[in-house]
Amino acid sequence: NSFYWLQFQIWGSETLGYHLVNVLLHAANACLVLALLRKLAVPGALLAAAIFAVHPVHVESVAWISEQKNTLSAMFYLAAAWIYLDFDKRRDSATYWGAFALFVLGLLSKSVIASLPAALLLVFWWQRGTLSWRRDWVPLLPYFAVGAVAGLATAWLERTQVGAEGEYFDLSFVERFLLASRVPWFYAWKLVWPADLMFFYPRWTIDASAAWQWLFPLATFTTLGILILVAWRWRLRGPMKGVLYFLGTLFPVLGFLNVYPFLFSYVADHFQYLPSLGLIALAAAGLTLAAGRLPASMHSAARAAGVLLVAVLAWLSWQQSQMYSDVVTLYRTTLAKNPGAWLAHNNLGIELAEGLRIDEAIRHYQEAMR
Repeated sequence: NSFYWLQFQIWGSETLGYHLVNVLLHAANACLVLALLRKLAVPGALLAAAIFAVHPVHVESVAWISEQKNTLSAMFYLAAAWIYLDFDKRRDSATYWGAFALFVLGLLSKSVIASLPAALLLVFWWQRGTLSWRRDWVPLLPYFAVGAVAGLATAWLERTQVGAEGEYFDLSFVERFLLASRVPWFYAWKLVWPADLMFFYPRWTIDASAAWQWLFPLATFTTLGILILVAWRWRLRGPMKGVLYFLGTLFPVLGFLNVYPFLFSYVADHFQYLPSLGLIALAAAGLTLAAGRLPASMHSAARAAGVLLVAVLAWLSWQQSQMYSDVVTLYRTTLAKNPGAWLAHNNLGIELAEGLRIDEAIRHYQEAMR
């Protein structure tokens, strides 16, 4: 809110300034991703950063001004991670508290970044193969503490002030387990095949009596079992790290906690802004290592394929961004893909009524009620 207030003093109600700030924040985040992955000696760091910068699933976070808290909190998150990795080597108090201050600023922007200390522990396990209580856990305890406070406060506000309670959130533990097993596969597929991206996705029906819905936890635990075997038998911890980062950073929106957008849909593109880094970095590293095994004569072709991949994703992002040109276009585009999005009907009706297109507004209100 303070950041929005500051911008309002500069831009007022003109949207261009807010959009420029969000684009710059996202560009800074892509640079931080590149720097972090290079610091960690992850293969394909440049490819991963480029994919992160132009992937269509991130359009919602960058083009939608209301999600500026996503890009802002991510900048603090990534910067805190960068500085804490320096602390892990130098062990000086100035670096430690600098990273802590950035983490707190990130939490004040959006508490979803509370998973940072767990992500750092995951990095240390990946690097060293084990975790030391004194070296790894103890310095991060204050991070876990403030992150837990921020997370619990947000969960309380979502339920008591925002409205994340009632019949639409009344899921049993088994249903929440099924939901949490399904959500990551949805996001992973959108990363691989970013087609039919929507502002409001259809809200799933979670039904424990439907046998096919149990395929998601089966696939999840089978995948984790394979990754554990690979990490234990062949000492390849990278795939496990990437997947655990993806799942762990998604945890606040997996379904175990109530968040208000679940009233409309259990999934939203902006929910995977930071979590996507786990799978993007893993894919980029795998592609880079595979390309390195090709004959030298094919290296240029492999690089060209990487450039083509980034170019295609950038073009898809450009196409996706068109739906955010104005609010009527946003809701018309949403309804073309998801005619049952009652909130889109309602909000479009409001806009049409304000434009004195009363008959069309009434039709959308009636459809929203239906």
